[in-house]
Amino acid sequence: MNKTPTPHIAAKANDIAKTVIMPGDPLRAKFIAENFLENIKCFNTVRNVLGFTGTYKNKKISVMGSGMGMPSIGIYSYELYNFYDVDNIIRIGTAGAIADNVNLRDIVLGIAASTDSNYAQQYKLPGNFAPSASYELLRVASRVAETEGLKIKVGNVLSSDVFYNDNKDALAAWKGMGILAVEMEAAALYMNASKANKNALCMLTISDCIFKSGELSAIERQESLIEMIKLALETGISSGE
Repeated sequence: MNKTPTPHIAAKANDIAKTVIMPGDPLRAKFIAENFLENIKCFNTVRNVLGFTGTYKNKKISVMGSGMGMPSIGIYSYELYNFYDVDNIIRIGTAGAIADNVNLRDIVLGIAASTDSNYAQQYKLPGNFAPSASYELLRVASRVAETEGLKIKVGNVLSSDVFYNDNKDALAAWKGMGILAVEMEAAALYMNASKANKNALCMLTISDCIFKSGELSAIERQESLIEMIKLALETGISSGE
């Protein structure tokens, strides 16, 4: 379905690549475009949610901010999948570790995304939907990470609607179910991808640990994010091979 530009993305139909890397922060999208891509063109500035298309190792790829939370990534990923015919969205972001075996600087690949959100209610399903990543993207990302010697963990993550939770026992309960880390966007992305029959994957760099001491400094966080950015780009250009 071609209905472009959309209310939130000013791009024309062919301005966006088939694969989009989506950090939450629009300025991080700008950083990626300026430092990793060539021949870049800005395709969106609406609401300062910046989007760029360029080439990485001579292959066309796009990067765009998603904003914070499931309602925000829900809007942008829906429009990318359904109006711009994007096939793959790879979310990249930071997360808080929940599981004991997940440590600072680890990269977590979310094979599934549990959630406390009501996002799935719109589908009027006769039960509970389990949002999951696309196997093809997960397979490629795991292969690339192994080749690059990156420390990754693969498992279930929590997409929460709240950053400051009044229920102080909530994360402990999720930990008891084997959740690796908490973030705020993956479940909505995975649901939109499933509904549109498209592909999605969430990559997360662990920046702090909820149940044990430890937090990355600003410099350490930047270094770890660069590892994840490269993993996302390599996965993006290798998908479908």
